[in-house]
Amino acid sequence: MSIRATNQADVIPLRPLPAPAPTPTPTPIPTGTLPREPLWRDLVGEVLRRERRAQGRTLKDVSEASRISMAYLSEVERGRKEASSEVLAAAAQALGLSLADILALAGERLVSLAAARSRSRSRSLSRSVGSGAAGGHGSVRTAGPAGPMGGLLLAA
Repeated sequence: MSIRATNQADVIPLRPLPAPAPTPTPTPIPTGTLPREPLWRDLVGEVLRRERRAQGRTLKDVSEASRISMAYLSEVERGRKEASSEVLAAAAQALGLSLADILALAGERLVSLAAARSRSRSRSLSRSVGSGAAGGHGSVRTAGPAGPMGGLLLAA
């Protein structure tokens, strides 16, 4: 008998292995449902990638200039990682921008997406009011947020 054969043993599990959990099937989004709220990391990553590409620079170039690993910077750009302020500042500096520039651009994008969501919400609400949800009684005044700053939605 060899040494290798003597070092092997039969393993008997003490408990049966748990059955793999079934993967949940995604719930389809009903037509007319609003898209999800954007994540800050997605917006910041989008800004970093857009600025890098606008300068015609490669991921490797910005990675080296910022001293951020290429893999991590790629994940930040794709919104997979929530970057610290130090990482964002280094990436911004490598792109010739300030941290404030990156955050302002991401904030502008967030405001434009919020406005689009609000318009979508208003259209959705006006369709439901126009389809008889108001009971067919003349004008309907609905108080509530109709834009980024709130407001009043009037439907006829």
